[in-house]
Amino acid sequence: MRLATGRGGQWLAAVVLLWSCQVDAHTVTPAGTQPATAASVAAEAIPFAPAHDTIITQKSSPDAWGGERTGNEPTLSDRVVSYTIDADLDAAKHAVSGKEHMTWRNRSDRAVRSVYFHLYLNAFQNQGSTFFTERNVLDKAGGSRGEAVLKKGQWGWIRLQSVQQDGTALTWQFVHPDGGPESDQTVVRIDLAQPVPAGGTLALDIDFLSQLPRVVERTGWWGDFNLVGQWFPKIGMLELPGERGATQVRWNVHEFHFNSEFYADFGLYDVHLTVPSDYTVGAVGQLQGTPEQKDGKTTYHFVQGDVHDFAWVAAKDFKTLDGSYVGPGSPKVAVRVTYPPEYVASAAPTLKSSIDAIGYFSRTLAPYPYPTLTVVIPPYNADEAGGMEYPTFFTSEGYKYVEPDTWTQMASDFVNIHEFGHGYFYGILASNEFEEPILDEGLNEFWDNRMLRERHQDLVLATPFTKWLGLTPHISGFAVERLTAGLQHPRDPLAQNSWDRFSSFSYGTVYSRTTTAMHDLEARLGQPALEKAFRLYYQRWRFRHPSVADLRAALIDSSGDAKDVDQIFDQYVYGTGVTDDGISSIDTSEVLPQAGVFWKDGKQTEVVATELDKQIDQQRDAWTKAHPHPKPGEAGPFPWHSTITVVRHGVPAPELLRVNYADGTHEDVVWDDDRRWARFDFIKPSKVVSAELDPDGHNYLDTDRLNNSQSTEPNGAASRRWTADVAAVLQTFYSMLVTL
Repeated sequence: MRLATGRGGQWLAAVVLLWSCQVDAHTVTPAGTQPATAASVAAEAIPFAPAHDTIITQKSSPDAWGGERTGNEPTLSDRVVSYTIDADLDAAKHAVSGKEHMTWRNRSDRAVRSVYFHLYLNAFQNQGSTFFTERNVLDKAGGSRGEAVLKKGQWGWIRLQSVQQDGTALTWQFVHPDGGPESDQTVVRIDLAQPVPAGGTLALDIDFLSQLPRVVERTGWWGDFNLVGQWFPKIGMLELPGERGATQVRWNVHEFHFNSEFYADFGLYDVHLTVPSDYTVGAVGQLQGTPEQKDGKTTYHFVQGDVHDFAWVAAKDFKTLDGSYVGPGSPKVAVRVTYPPEYVASAAPTLKSSIDAIGYFSRTLAPYPYPTLTVVIPPYNADEAGGMEYPTFFTSEGYKYVEPDTWTQMASDFVNIHEFGHGYFYGILASNEFEEPILDEGLNEFWDNRMLRERHQDLVLATPFTKWLGLTPHISGFAVERLTAGLQHPRDPLAQNSWDRFSSFSYGTVYSRTTTAMHDLEARLGQPALEKAFRLYYQRWRFRHPSVADLRAALIDSSGDAKDVDQIFDQYVYGTGVTDDGISSIDTSEVLPQAGVFWKDGKQTEVVATELDKQIDQQRDAWTKAHPHPKPGEAGPFPWHSTITVVRHGVPAPELLRVNYADGTHEDVVWDDDRRWARFDFIKPSKVVSAELDPDGHNYLDTDRLNNSQSTEPNGAASRRWTADVAAVLQTFYSMLVTL
């Protein structure tokens, strides 16, 4: 999708790097050390990935990220990094003190003299961070998620207290790879005492203190609940030529943008968590042995390999509900739901839908490879901690009541399916959520809706009250996505990064417009072919880091249909195309004998109009006598010539035109070219009474389906359809009132 780094972009990135190190940096100098000089930084000459020119159209090289995993390797992923962390939660202050030992392998062909780390929690330390600066803009451009206002004592941050390389204290500076505000401190450069040679390994020992914010978005505390995400110093990604559009070695280490999420190397996490003994703990990975208690605190030991992040929860008075999944190709998966007492009604439905999701994704993509799945339901007033994914761990949403066949059940199921699905598209495929949210949020949303479709599970808008009234309005998941996709005025290509967006609504269409585009591609290729293509994409890129261009290549290679795949990608993924085809007119007339001079067999004859009229009348009378009781639509004495004119108000899309005749028959015609309009002529015994484009409803990308059909006679179907739509809207409104 994105041509990530042109020559100009690389030079600009290098200039930004030098400038940020000399002018826009905040230097923290531990005792006995000196900050790096501009000359030493220039000598490194490893630029940042572009901040804006991020759309990738060139597919990655076959050996990117070490090449396709065969399954015969000793580990699922090529483990580039490892973290051993000892963390101690101060529950009263919602603060975590940590000691981190990190090792990192230099995959490049050159020495690395400085490394870059994410300090994500600093996004919540003041209103001058990139996160809050962008939130203010996007709020004005159409609203956003995570609108909580932090008060005194509720800000969050992370402090590096010491960084050592083989016992030598190191210096660090805050930098701004994306040109964010000077007050942003979410990316830090650490200058090494000894460079890491090509292929060599770096070991750092880091002491840090993380102050959780009151829950704003994704992470934080509320009451005695602590969701600890993005809480430790985390090394950035060093990309090599041929990986995700890179043409040279580069650091891909973006600031924490408001709508962005994350991107990191696979590795091994070995984490000890010490919390008050009356707190319930859940985390990424497997619990090792029996937790150890001492002085009113308990230490839990979790280990997980072949993941790229680690999050955990510590909450007082929370309960757990356990289950398991057993399926071909997967280890036995221990599934645990951790929930607050007020949301006990959500526990069992969450467990069931999570286990169901493991089964569906395992069957349609590949077996789930991890032995655990932990689900956390946040408490009341911590909603923004819900709906967030980490490897083998996600947060859901809680409801006081979960009534069968109501919107609460559907909402609960969908959130669980969606957040689990991230375990594949964000977790195992490990796409760059900063730059290519389509590959995670978009594709995952599409696959979630496929699961709902298979389960025949619509979005039910009913409540107990409306059910008592006998009203159970519902709508399919794909229809909901289409309605919220902003198809008429798309502002940004789907392949655009997460921060260069017109508004948060435009970012939100990454979910719905991607789902709609993939739905239509599936309709063109066929469901089995599309699923086979996604399995190829997964097989190629599991435990690696694909780009949108790699997705396109897999779809084409599997299906063999470059035309349809390229059309969807060119128009919607890389572009902002709008589809709107309609029927302009239907004209019908009898094919009657013609007056005038005609030549036949070398002889000239003349047909006189007055005589012809008599002949036509005689033929009509004869037909009437022969058919005293004609059936509706029965062919008459003369054939009919019907002309249907179709028009195209947007980009080309393959269309099926269904032509319906008065005798009850129909025929289908394919319109699949680049013409802005077309006329189709039909000479048949019966006349055309109606015509419809896309009668089977495959083209969800069509922005206006009301102009897709036309009839030659009055038809009450449209008014009945509008009445039903209005009734559905009113029912939805009443459902919302009851909920409130």
